[in-house]
Amino acid sequence: MRLLVLGTVLALVGCSRQVVQLEQGPREYVATDYDTVLRKWTRSEQLVSLAELDDLLTVTATFESWDFRWAYAIRYAEDYRLTIEQRRMLLERSLSDTREHHQFYVALYAQKHKFGDLKAKNPAWIVRLVDDQGNETAPSEIEKIKKPGAIEITYFPYTTPFRRAFRVRFPARRADGGETISNEAKWFGLRFAGAQGNDELVWEVSEG
Repeated sequence: MRLLVLGTVLALVGCSRQVVQLEQGPREYVATDYDTVLRKWTRSEQLVSLAELDDLLTVTATFESWDFRWAYAIRYAEDYRLTIEQRRMLLERSLSDTREHHQFYVALYAQKHKFGDLKAKNPAWIVRLVDDQGNETAPSEIEKIKKPGAIEITYFPYTTPFRRAFRVRFPARRADGGETISNEAKWFGLRFAGAQGNDELVWEVSEG
């Protein structure tokens, strides 16, 4: 069995992991707050084989939470010079979606290019939404972003030609009506697992 080590790509997410809050409600962001909010909701990890000094998987993901979407909408509205009414509609539509889905923007690099395709018939890596309460949820949709454009490259600057980009959506509720991220969760995350190992991106949740 290969010896694996889990490392953090510090340049992308900072030296310390920020604790997040999942509470909804109004925010008072301006466009210049976006980069700070992006860092707060972004995690990055590497899975490396020490035996072969090979980068098996590098994943960076942003959880498009209520808080993140508020900052994103304000930045987008400023960049595209939307009217107040257009901004209001954009914000309402985006926030409404968070009640139905947990969405992540994911950019990853795998050992081989084909291994990075999360939508492959037999993918090298499968992704699950997990939390510390034992919930594990499969995606309801994986959208492949074939050619990231100005929006992806600007708003998610870890997007590069060497990485594949996806939007991964999970249901906010299970079939029995329970939350896929428990209200009691101390952390939640994305788990990438496959024949070469497994890796988790973790968002720690602030108490209260």
